[in-house]
Amino acid sequence: MTLTPAEADNFAPWVLDLGLTVVETGGLHAVLRLPWTGRLAREGGALSGQALMAAADTATVIAVSAARGGFVPMTTVQQSTAFQRAVTGADVLVDARISKLGRRMAFADITMTAHGADEPAARASTVYALLG
Repeated sequence: MTLTPAEADNFAPWVLDLGLTVVETGGLHAVLRLPWTGRLAREGGALSGQALMAAADTATVIAVSAARGGFVPMTTVQQSTAFQRAVTGADVLVDARISKLGRRMAFADITMTAHGADEPAARASTVYALLG
């Protein structure tokens, strides 16, 4: 499924241009697909880190929204990303898992894996302030 109009309203137009689709949501997680496109590649043909970081950030918003039963205003407080291998010519599955969901803060771990790969391309952790 693609982002619903209600979900899409919560993201900047350039984030929507990434073409992310929601593959799955659950009580404390969300899986998104970042489609491969040469527009997101850097010199040498690998997917840019900025695209992966934006996808991880967006997946966290979807996971928190799923856990809270709908979107609430929130903002990124911290994000740390470790890049482990290049992605070339493949979609990326972005799996956000909430490790703690409080009244005012949410913490998540995100694994980004190229479609068909056994090992992650990147891992991230995020901290969000819940404003509503």
